[in-house]
Amino acid sequence: MKIIGIICEYNPFHNGHLYHLEKIKEMFPDYLIVLVLNGYFLERGEISIISKKNKTELALEAGIDLVLELPFIFGTQSADIFADAALKILNEVKCEYLIFGSESNDLATLKKLANYQITEEKEYNQKVQKYLNMGINYPTSLAKALDIDFDFKPNDLLGISYLKAIKNSHYKITPISIKRTNDYLDTTSNEKIVSASNIREKLKNKQDIAKYVPEMTLSKIENITLEDYFPYLKYKIITEDNLDIYLDVTEGIDNRLKKVILSSNSLEELITKTKSKRYTYNKIRRMLIHILVGLKKNDAQNLSLEYLKVLGFTKKGQQYLNKIKKEVNIPLTPLKNSLTYTLELKCAQLYDFKSKDDNLKFENSNKPLKL
Repeated sequence: MKIIGIICEYNPFHNGHLYHLEKIKEMFPDYLIVLVLNGYFLERGEISIISKKNKTELALEAGIDLVLELPFIFGTQSADIFADAALKILNEVKCEYLIFGSESNDLATLKKLANYQITEEKEYNQKVQKYLNMGINYPTSLAKALDIDFDFKPNDLLGISYLKAIKNSHYKITPISIKRTNDYLDTTSNEKIVSASNIREKLKNKQDIAKYVPEMTLSKIENITLEDYFPYLKYKIITEDNLDIYLDVTEGIDNRLKKVILSSNSLEELITKTKSKRYTYNKIRRMLIHILVGLKKNDAQNLSLEYLKVLGFTKKGQQYLNKIKKEVNIPLTPLKNSLTYTLELKCAQLYDFKSKDDNLKFENSNKPLKL
């Protein structure tokens, strides 16, 4: 039996995710799929429109055997930190393959780019920063720093981070890419398979999304956006004496936030007024989430995976977990006095402000969902 690892956010779970799983089953008929799932707040600075509990249920119904949590402290940081933590989790549970979506589906080139970023890290980062300072966007800066003609798209960039994590940590995990059938940045397409961002845009515009997601997804989608949290965020920015303590709040941006918050009437307006050559849209959104939740720079130093939280499993997944649990080097029970758990609980409490789901009960439970 092959042990397949995947890393997803399911915001929301859509037809493209089903396609991904069908391709895996075609390639590996004798398989067990392990999912590392990001929860309430996500890598690109979004809040999930499906709760962690409901995303776990959807994953199990779709054929995934074991669902493990990617903690908030890793899941809302840069692609490299996100990937490092996710791959560490997959390695701990003995995954043999990582299968990820890719716009280019050019694994050989992605490996070359990952290797170059590792071997020439200092020089490469200096070149990227030089182009960013010139006002060039991040994907184009990456290509110019490498002196190549390559159209970096979001999933290719994340794929490079996965490949770097595998190589840097010497994991015995074989990466495999699957061609994405849609563009993450395309928010207007009406094909059967469209990106999650396209679906969220359609929801925002009150369009019917039944064509783009499995029926089981529809009842689990909640009308939640990060914009709903703007009043709480505005209050915190105004009343907090020192914003510089929070992760991603770099020198100068704390003063900028204080300056523009009083004249900002929405999250989008705040981001627009804060955005500059140095601060990308996604980085600002992640920073604002860290302020909202209270993730401090000190918290993010010397990060470690304190435990593995099992969110759910099928019978096959439970049997596999029982088989390997003595070989897992990280506790399989949440440590309720740990920073990781404290932050997850805060996220659940914040999500409860707008959610219909019983998130706190799920967060406090040590019993995984079972299919």
